Amino acid sequence: MTSSVVRMPRLSDSMSEATIVGWLKQPGETFVRGEPLVEVETDKATIVYEAEVDGVLAEILVPEGATALLGEPIARLDAAGSDDSSEPTPMEGAAPEIERARASRATEPAHPVAALSVDAPAQSDSGTRARATPVARRTASQLGLSLYGLTGTGPGGRIRKLDVVRAGSAVGATTSSDLKGTTTQVPLSTTGRTIARRMSQSRTEIPSFEVVVQADMSTIVELRRNAVELVEMVPSVNDFVIRAAAMALREHPEFNSSFIDGQCERHSRVNVGVAVATADALLVPAVIDADVKNLSVIAAETRDLVARAQSRRLSPEELTASTFTVSNLGMFGVQSFTAVINPPQVAILAVGAVSRSPVESATGGVTFRDVATLTLTSDHRAVYGADAARFAARVRQLLEHPLALVL
Repeated sequence: MTSSVVRMPRLSDSMSEATIVGWLKQPGETFVRGEPLVEVETDKATIVYEAEVDGVLAEILVPEGATALLGEPIARLDAAGSDDSSEPTPMEGAAPEIERARASRATEPAHPVAALSVDAPAQSDSGTRARATPVARRTASQLGLSLYGLTGTGPGGRIRKLDVVRAGSAVGATTSSDLKGTTTQVPLSTTGRTIARRMSQSRTEIPSFEVVVQADMSTIVELRRNAVELVEMVPSVNDFVIRAAAMALREHPEFNSSFIDGQCERHSRVNVGVAVATADALLVPAVIDADVKNLSVIAAETRDLVARAQSRRLSPEELTASTFTVSNLGMFGVQSFTAVINPPQVAILAVGAVSRSPVESATGGVTFRDVATLTLTSDHRAVYGADAARFAARVRQLLEHPLALVL
C-alpha cells in the first residue's frame, strides 16, 4: 500500500488555522474522489472538504474538535498500487506558513479550556449519549449546558458548537455572578475570532477616512412601489445600491482594488460583497461580475447569497472573491453609520435607511423627499479625498437617475 497524508487545505485567503468539526469517514473506510471526507470550520464558514483521490482512511491525526494550522497533516491515507510505504515530502511553501501561523497564534490570548475532558460522554437519564462534536461538548461544558434537547444542524443531526452557542445565548448560561449581576461568557467561534482580529487590524493599520453624501431615492421608491404588481421579484433598495456601486467601480477602478504588502493591486473583475449578519458572524459573500449583470439578476443572486450565508452553505470562493463591500443597516432604521473596511479591500460603502426628509425644491420652497445617507470609508494609502468624493458623487447620481440602473 502507498501511504500519503491529507493536510489542512487553504479554504480562505485569511485562513491560518481551522477546526475539525467532524470526520465523515472513520479509519478503515474507503472513499472515492469527490466524496465528503471531513467537515471543517474556517474563519469564514463551515465547509465540507471532499477527497481529492480514491483511497482508504488509515489514521485520523487531528480529532474532532481539535484545531490544525494551515498545511499541517490531519489524516493519513492508504491507496492501492505499491508495496512500499513512505511519507510524502511536505507541500512546497507549507513549512514557512505553518511557522508564521504558529507565531501568530502564540500571540493570541489563551481561550478557557473546560475541566471536563472532551471525550467524557454526556449522558441522559436513559444512559444514551448525545450525538455531538467534541468541540460542542467542550463548549457546553464551559457554558454549563446539557446537550440533551438541543437540535443539531451537523451531518446526521449531530450537535455542533454553533448549536450550543445559540442555546447558551437563549437561556443565558451562567459562568459567574457578582454585584454586576449574572455574567454570561459566550465563547467566540473560529469565525468570530478571525473577524475580531481582522477588524482590529483594519482599525489600527488602515489610515481610513469617510465621505458622506445624501442621495434622493424618491424615484427608486416610486419604481419599487409601482413594480409590486408587475414583477415577481422586486429589487430591494440594496440591490439598486449594489448595481450603482458596481457601475461606479468600473468607472473608478482605484476603488476596485486591494492593498497588500505595501502595494495596491487593481482587479479586472468587479465583485461586490454584501455584508450579511448571521447568528455568530458577519459574512461577506460576493455578487460576481456585478457590473455586467442586470438588476433582476443581482436581486436574485443577493437573496440566494443571504439565504445560504444564514445556513452556512457558501463556498470559500464566494466568501473571498469580493473586491468592494456594501453594508446596509437601513432595514433596522439606522440613519447613518461608518463601516469598517474589510482588508485587503480599500473601501466600503455604508447605507442608511431611506426616510422622508424636507429638502429645498427647485422653486425655492420646501418639499419632502425620500433620502438615504451613504458613507464611503476609504483607505488613504490607496485613494485620496477627491477620489472618494468623485466616486460617492457618481453613486449618488446613478441612484437619483435609476434609469441607467434598470437598462
